[in-house]
Amino acid sequence: MPDILEKWQVMPHDALVEVDDGILSVAGDINMPLGIFPRRMTVVRLRGDRTAIYSAIAIDEPDIARIESLGRPTFLVVPSDGHRMDAKIWKARYPDIRVVTPPGAREGVAEAVAVDASDDVLGDPDVDFLTVPGTGGHESALVVRRAGGTTIICNDVIGNVAHPKGIGAQVMGRLMGFGVSHPQVPRVIRYKVIDDEKALAGQFEDWATDPALRRVIVSHGDIIEHDPASVLRALAKDLRG
Repeated sequence: MPDILEKWQVMPHDALVEVDDGILSVAGDINMPLGIFPRRMTVVRLRGDRTAIYSAIAIDEPDIARIESLGRPTFLVVPSDGHRMDAKIWKARYPDIRVVTPPGAREGVAEAVAVDASDDVLGDPDVDFLTVPGTGGHESALVVRRAGGTTIICNDVIGNVAHPKGIGAQVMGRLMGFGVSHPQVPRVIRYKVIDDEKALAGQFEDWATDPALRRVIVSHGDIIEHDPASVLRALAKDLRG
């Protein structure tokens, strides 16, 4: 796993963009052994002038101000034990923020920051926190419902690194199966994390049945907005063999 950051360290990132009402997302870079790899943070506005920060990364002050204008950072969702690198510095910046992570990741995340909850404590009927089935409790997702449709925010169970930056990202994306040519369940995640492929396939199929589904946001790669239901069904079919 990447090192746990001890101070606010901003790595290169794109501008924070609004993908739907009260949903902001930003893509950044992370230095990995084989080179630069993309990663993504998503911010969701909750009722009561609050926000949930999913897969946090350190970003520039103007973008932080934009997040704060959306709502007070109230929940820090560490989606897996592999995405804890920036958790400690976010907790230091917002001491009252509550850390939420899936139960299987709790021990690993606690090495970086104290964990407050492993279930849905967001307190918003339009936003669900869930532990993704078939991942041994190590992966979590958010389901966000808006007037314009449903957004699924998930972590490493889907990779969509369709535009890798540099040879390092291309090599890593292809070797580990992070979706360089098409969205896929990364090979490394299938090997190390997923303990029940049929259960994960069932979750993908369930998400795909939502007629209001508009997009799937992943932690590594581009947002999936073109026919996301078909993408989920194809992923489920591959998992079922």
